[in-house]
Amino acid sequence: MSNLNQLSAAEAARLILAGQASSVELVQDCLTRIRDHDATVKAWAHLDEDYVLEQARQSDTLRRSGASVGPLHGVPVGVKDIFDTQDFPTECGSPLYAGRRTIEDAAAVARLREAGVVVLGKTVTAELAGMSPGPTTNPHDPERTPGGSSSGSAAAVAAYMTPLALGTQTNGSVIRPASYCGVVGYKPTIGLISRHRVLTTSSNLDQVGVFARTLEDAALMAEAMVGFDARDKDTCLRPHPSLAAKCHEAPPMPPRLAFVKGPAWGQCDASTCEAFGELVEVLGEHVEEVDIDDVYDEVFDWHRRVMEADIARNLGQLSDRAGDKMSDTLKATIARGRDVRAVDYTLAQDRMTMFADGFDEVLTKYDAIITPAATGEAPVGLTATGNPACATLWTFTGMPALSLPLLVGEAGLPLGVQLVSRRHDDARLFRNAAWLEKYIQGMAEGA
Repeated sequence: MSNLNQLSAAEAARLILAGQASSVELVQDCLTRIRDHDATVKAWAHLDEDYVLEQARQSDTLRRSGASVGPLHGVPVGVKDIFDTQDFPTECGSPLYAGRRTIEDAAAVARLREAGVVVLGKTVTAELAGMSPGPTTNPHDPERTPGGSSSGSAAAVAAYMTPLALGTQTNGSVIRPASYCGVVGYKPTIGLISRHRVLTTSSNLDQVGVFARTLEDAALMAEAMVGFDARDKDTCLRPHPSLAAKCHEAPPMPPRLAFVKGPAWGQCDASTCEAFGELVEVLGEHVEEVDIDDVYDEVFDWHRRVMEADIARNLGQLSDRAGDKMSDTLKATIARGRDVRAVDYTLAQDRMTMFADGFDEVLTKYDAIITPAATGEAPVGLTATGNPACATLWTFTGMPALSLPLLVGEAGLPLGVQLVSRRHDDARLFRNAAWLEKYIQGMAEGA
């Protein structure tokens, strides 16, 4: 069987479990794809082919032994290079961390290993998960950004180098690159997945996310990582959501969607606005435009205060001794963060709860919100990662969000549709997203 790298993670796992394909064969196809294309895409920061193949061989041996295996047994995963991994360096996209190794996996990585994955390698991140990009290009057009800061993870999945990859979001670092690269991106409710041993930039805002080519794959990967972890103060003891099962469960009635333009709408380009106008028209009675209070327009200032103050706290000492090993962009962020007044920081934290509570009220009438995932197609140029504004509000409130590659812009490049739900309503979010995908597909086939 050839081109196994093009399979979904769910299908690959089923074939491996049935003995119809092997993890070694799947990993070899992924490695071949990387060798053929990564000179252009530049998605990988660390890769060790011999070690990866040894992981795959061990996976196949375990399956043949008849032992119980996890839901992602033998399936390769790319890991953003800010997650600690015991078998690869974790350099965080910065020369300040060159050669850094740890003896313990990040909690998310450890749980993925329990689910049976093969860690394929570390994917490129923007410098310290910020705004200064690494070398990664967009697989659809190497002259365009893949987005950031989870650049390598989104690009590797889009380029069929791996079916799954880990990312993080502090502003728009999962949803935006997913939209630019044309893959599924999922940012869970804050606290659903532990951030233990992941680079901390803002404990108020940092959220673990996933990239996949299908909704089911994103659900499988995320579900494997969900759970309480006393080492992360934002996780809590709650029943685990059945994310993957919801992808195959029809809602009791068609969902009612709220089209929310949001505070970033004025920053969206004309092609994006037109595409969403057509989407709303296609959805017809299933969607209603909802105007939200102008107070939400303040989210960019409130988010910036929290994020920059937290970055100053967590990376400030590193900046003080960095010299020319830290970008001017990040140094300026830290300098601004040091000037944030305590009263403004506290007020901003209050707004996080207030804004989320406001959407709880909106979502008593609607099943989910649809809104742009990015202000447009991936911009030309590799010196920046694009505008994260469409994700800011949902990161700030800690609400779960999915980017679905359902639209195309005027240059023929992907435009993500962002679906958002209330906090801890992640399972229903997946069910509604699956309904939306099927509905759009059915309308396209009937056109």
